[in-house]
Amino acid sequence: MKPQKNCSILLTEILGFFFLIVRFTSLVEGEVHFYDFVVREKNFTKLCSTKSILVVNDCFPGPEIRVRKGDTVYVNVHNQGYYGFTIHWHGIKQPRNPWSDGPEYITQCPILPGTNFTYEISLSTEEGTLWWHAHSDWTRATVHGAIVILPSVGTTFPFPQPDEDETIIIASWYEGDIKELVDEAMDDGSDLPHSDAYTINGEPGDFCPCSSETTYHRMVDYGKTYLLRIVNANINAEHFFAVAEHNLTVVGLDGAYIKPIDTTYIVISAGQAMDVLLKANQSPGQYYIAARQYSSEDPEVTGFDHANVTAILEYRGNYTYQASPSFPTTLPMYLDYAAAIKFTSRIKSLATPKYPTDVPLNVTTKMFITVSMNDLPCSHPGCETTKQISSSMNNVSWINPTTDVLRAYYRNISGVYTTDFPDQPPSYYNFTEETFVDNIVFTVQGTKVKLLNYNESVQIVFQGTNVMKGSVNHPMHMHGYSFYVVGSGYGNYDDEDDPKGFNFVDPPKVTTFGVPKNGWLAIRFIANNPGVWFWHCHFDRHLSWGMNTAFIVKNGGTSETNIRRPPAYMPPCEPHLDSRIKNSYENIL
Repeated sequence: MKPQKNCSILLTEILGFFFLIVRFTSLVEGEVHFYDFVVREKNFTKLCSTKSILVVNDCFPGPEIRVRKGDTVYVNVHNQGYYGFTIHWHGIKQPRNPWSDGPEYITQCPILPGTNFTYEISLSTEEGTLWWHAHSDWTRATVHGAIVILPSVGTTFPFPQPDEDETIIIASWYEGDIKELVDEAMDDGSDLPHSDAYTINGEPGDFCPCSSETTYHRMVDYGKTYLLRIVNANINAEHFFAVAEHNLTVVGLDGAYIKPIDTTYIVISAGQAMDVLLKANQSPGQYYIAARQYSSEDPEVTGFDHANVTAILEYRGNYTYQASPSFPTTLPMYLDYAAAIKFTSRIKSLATPKYPTDVPLNVTTKMFITVSMNDLPCSHPGCETTKQISSSMNNVSWINPTTDVLRAYYRNISGVYTTDFPDQPPSYYNFTEETFVDNIVFTVQGTKVKLLNYNESVQIVFQGTNVMKGSVNHPMHMHGYSFYVVGSGYGNYDDEDDPKGFNFVDPPKVTTFGVPKNGWLAIRFIANNPGVWFWHCHFDRHLSWGMNTAFIVKNGGTSETNIRRPPAYMPPCEPHLDSRIKNSYENIL
């Protein structure tokens, strides 16, 4: 039998009086859970070679957190590695508690080697599948895992109860040392590394060298219904996903339920998590679970990872195996833009009395944000050319300070950031044109944030540009919030005509969603979660190059609408090496 998923979780035992307090609290506010994450290097063998990678509790992918809606989770993270990192609880809103959100130099500084830090994860409205991952450089390539949020006690799913569930995590694999590769590319201004394979639950599958003996198997029983909890943990790729000869029903996205979508394939963006029902109703045998990259880059760009990652769905029983499992004929090809749009356009909120929508209709703040690839002048000694690759939002390319923005905001430390992130790009032009003048191609660096008053109703239109022929589908992720996708389209956004088609009835409510290639995405949310919250493209190559910013949402003026006090201990902000994009300020403590 092929190896099955087996990853132990170190669960902290809480005894005595403290245990009684926790039990009493759980009766009122949900259960309280405790986990230990020990993060250290461990050897893994993939693609015919062995290398050391950073993992949690010796597992790749890392341990699953399984809780119920409204629970609270404490995770004590022990750094036994060689460099600092942070962990982000992707899709968890963390009401009034940005201190445990996790992005490096936004809400905290790295957990240093030989130290530990305890995160408090406060669940509120989330229900379904989310995930956690490191949020320091590209460490999340191997430091990640699923968060399963079951319905609260006494409630159930808004669809027929599945017999079992199964977590499927699609991730990236790099043959070299990913941290060294990224650091070198950032220093010399060259392109960032591309993956050498993809994995499903840690295994590349039958179509990759030296991998068929470890291909991940999922055993199923004929007639049962399985809830697949699919997480796209890839560093830089969206994926098509299908199961040979089996139909799929998508019922959830980003910790919220959606109107069921019956389909033969899905497309899942980097950072997204989907809940998908599969009925085991085919002839007993073996069937490939397969994913391949969806590339929305220019068709001339062929340097992406063409590996097809596979796992095997295998029926229990006595029968004769075929020579090889069936491969899904419905899996779209790499550049199938139409297939991606066809699927994405079907995503709608459930919008029922039990799961209502609450789209803000009276907008008080409007922003129009261009997302672009750019160049920066490269003049430091490590540069190999006079220009270096960059990316921007409204022509501002983010650079990390040397203390976190949240600490600086809460303690009134000056010189860390400015509050002048622009509501509009510096100039308007044909954003989807193929050629641009130099003043459009080149960007400027800064640590600029947007300040919002508590309870403002915000509309943002993200406009993709084709600067440097770099237009792609950008999966934009917002920390601290879910947002409604009220509209999207192709070409340049028209502020007069396009809002006439906005969906205020059942728009998707998500934490990550794609700005279409050479198109626009309109979102709305209410700024009712005070704190510092990161906004970024979930392609790490674009994040590393600066396609990021942060929102600071002010306090609401009452104990229930103000940021919580910081915990007694936060990781200190130690001096660190200069980097052409990441760090530019003197250390501020």
